Amino acid sequence: MRPSLFSAALVAALVGYGSTIALVLAAAAALGATPAQTASWVMGVCFAKAAGSALLSTWHRVPVVLAWSTPGAALIAASSGYDMAQGVAAFVLAGLLIALTGLLRPLGTLVARIPDGIAAAMLAGVLLPFVLKGAGALEASPLLVAPMVGLFALVRLKNPALAVLAALAAGLITAFATGAAVLPDLPPIPPRPTLVVPEFHWPALIGLGLPLYLVTMASQNLPGFATMRAAGYEPPVSPALTVSGLISAATALIGAHTVNMAAITAAICMGDDVHPDRSQRWKVGLAYATVWVVLGLTGPVVIAILHALPPALMTALVALALLGPLMGALTGAFALPDQRFAATITLAVTGAGVAFAGIGAAFWGLLAGLAIWGLEHLARKSVS
Repeated sequence: MRPSLFSAALVAALVGYGSTIALVLAAAAALGATPAQTASWVMGVCFAKAAGSALLSTWHRVPVVLAWSTPGAALIAASSGYDMAQGVAAFVLAGLLIALTGLLRPLGTLVARIPDGIAAAMLAGVLLPFVLKGAGALEASPLLVAPMVGLFALVRLKNPALAVLAALAAGLITAFATGAAVLPDLPPIPPRPTLVVPEFHWPALIGLGLPLYLVTMASQNLPGFATMRAAGYEPPVSPALTVSGLISAATALIGAHTVNMAAITAAICMGDDVHPDRSQRWKVGLAYATVWVVLGLTGPVVIAILHALPPALMTALVALALLGPLMGALTGAFALPDQRFAATITLAVTGAGVAFAGIGAAFWGLLAGLAIWGLEHLARKSVS
């Protein structure tokens, strides 16, 4: 266990935690989670990442790094009309579907047949409203938000992975230094797991659980496997899906949403500077797991500090954190000419955020895009 393994794991974990924890808190707020349930949610998802990363890395002797579903958190945060019990049922469903995708080849094949452009457009439609709120936050609190935006832009020129973390640090310093935020009474640690009995509500299962599964598979697991291949490792696809899905379904009962393969943070853990011997880099999964256990145990303190920050600052932080995922989603949505119109329809319906029959916009956006793509595909076949 070289020091470089722990340093890489620490940077990767802090980037993942610092850049998107605000989005997880927004997701918890959207479901009406109590403070205890929110702390349990964060602890559960941290422990899920730790357990999955350590197990898969040790089992397959390759560096497998898990993350929480960032687009999934955005999807949850954009939802309305669901409570925590219904949300947990949707989390359980998404986890079980991910596990079944690893176990059953036909289900994985069916998901893989969804056109890439339409899947990416659905994700872009989920992310876009959050990014658009960033400009409003800058207008509302320019003295707080402008330093964050400026530092984000400068750091991104040199190290995009650390840009959001730098923005978070700038926001914290500015808020507490100017008196816009006051350090609260810190809660006791570690948090207690809070059991949430799932309520299997069909609109929530279809409108939240199914889209959560699809965006997690399309925008997290598939890029995560591609990142491993790019680093020269053969990803254990079936075991990774099965393990991460089952862990997600189990930790959902204490409020945690899904975990999946990491991409950006995984890249940090697979470089030559992590360990000169490629065959030994799997140990970074153990170091990574250790860091996430610590973050899970100290979660209430981090949450209390973030809750003390002005709302405009948190809104801007979420917007900055989602710029990269939005750029990737838009690029994928319009990459193929024969999918562009269907992707546009998907983006428009999903981004509108209008639920129908109690089912969220992400599902209807996907359905509308697939319908348009199917019609265009049949028209092209009839002409040829």
